[in-house]
Amino acid sequence: MARFELKLPKMGESVAEATITNWLKQVGDKIEADEAVLEIATDKVDSEVPSEVSGTLVEQLFGKDDLVQVGQTIAIIETEGGDLVSIVKEEVASAAIAEVEKTVEVAKESVAAPVDFSESEKFLSPLVKNIAKEEGVSVSELAAISGTGKEGRVTKNDILEYVKNRTSQPVAIAPIAAVQKPVAVAVAQKAAPISVSGGDEIIEMDRMRKLIAGYMVASVQTSAHVQSFIEVDVTNIVKWREKNKNAFEKREGEKLTYTPIFMEAVAKALKDFPGMNISVDGDFIIKKKNINLGMAASLPNGNLIVPVIKNADQLNLVGMAKAVNDLGGRAKAGKLKPDDTQGGTYTVTNVGTFGSVFGTPILNQPQVGILALGAIRKMPAVIETPEGDFIGIRQKMFLSHSYDHRVVDGALGGSFVKRVAEYLEAFDVNRDL
Repeated sequence: MARFELKLPKMGESVAEATITNWLKQVGDKIEADEAVLEIATDKVDSEVPSEVSGTLVEQLFGKDDLVQVGQTIAIIETEGGDLVSIVKEEVASAAIAEVEKTVEVAKESVAAPVDFSESEKFLSPLVKNIAKEEGVSVSELAAISGTGKEGRVTKNDILEYVKNRTSQPVAIAPIAAVQKPVAVAVAQKAAPISVSGGDEIIEMDRMRKLIAGYMVASVQTSAHVQSFIEVDVTNIVKWREKNKNAFEKREGEKLTYTPIFMEAVAKALKDFPGMNISVDGDFIIKKKNINLGMAASLPNGNLIVPVIKNADQLNLVGMAKAVNDLGGRAKAGKLKPDDTQGGTYTVTNVGTFGSVFGTPILNQPQVGILALGAIRKMPAVIETPEGDFIGIRQKMFLSHSYDHRVVDGALGGSFVKRVAEYLEAFDVNRDL
């Protein structure tokens, strides 16, 4: 018999860790090669970890809700024989497992058995210590916090609740580092609310909804949001799509929606106004080399996710349509990879899907702009001709542009959305596929 170390696989350049959400196989269970062993979750995407070999699961090195680093061994699978190159020998495996167990113990100590924090007589975890440093919580303040953890220890929720309710100092703007890799804003653990009438249904937020709540609050606390709105005549786009959508689907095997047309216009406008394709890090502005468009997509459970179209300005309309359909389809099926949601530089959200005329979306940090597409409606409009003006029926929609007023003023924010509108209104109704 030989032992195989199942490690947390690399899930993208910007993904360094994941949380174990569920073990699909238990100790003693038989496992086939490529069969899923456990489920994990990154900041936004859930996925499965398959086994590279066939065998029996003999050890789980982490439990549910544990945070694991990429490359760490998470389970030991016992296999028949040594016919696979990746299978380690018994004596090597024993040493490796001993080292893993040592690492696990250190990890457990950092969470369950916190170390001494400076002069404080209380035991505090590294996470609590870091939060205290970032929020300027003194040792004396820490000593006064009543912990809800085991043996009265101060938990992350305890210190976040304390910081939230503290009135001894002004509220500080959240540091950009916390926004670039945000953690869901935690609320102190309390007893579940009780329905007085007995007729109300009380439902706890799922993991993703808690994360989204944290992102939204962090974004509002970080950026000064301001909006610009503009009405766009998209009659030519509507006519062109109606004329070409069937031929497009027959030729490309892809549905032709309005989204790739809008994404194409946004990518062009970002090239014209690179000041919108930036992020903020403290007192520094980072100009992004690539134009990576986030595409907000709703999930069947009502939650939201933002997959990213990389290098969107380099795609033609066919390529953009394929990218939109691929990411949208995999988002609904829960098949996105962690890297699919990373690296966005600007986001577009289609509020018109639900009938909204316009909206005021919240920035997807650390980006400084987000565009909401309103519903397309038939509207009476004044049409100018050489023979004079007359009233006609046109297809119109609103574009709602939210931007970070710390670094984007009205001139840039308004000019950018106006340029998007100009590209849309100038769409060639005779354009070839």
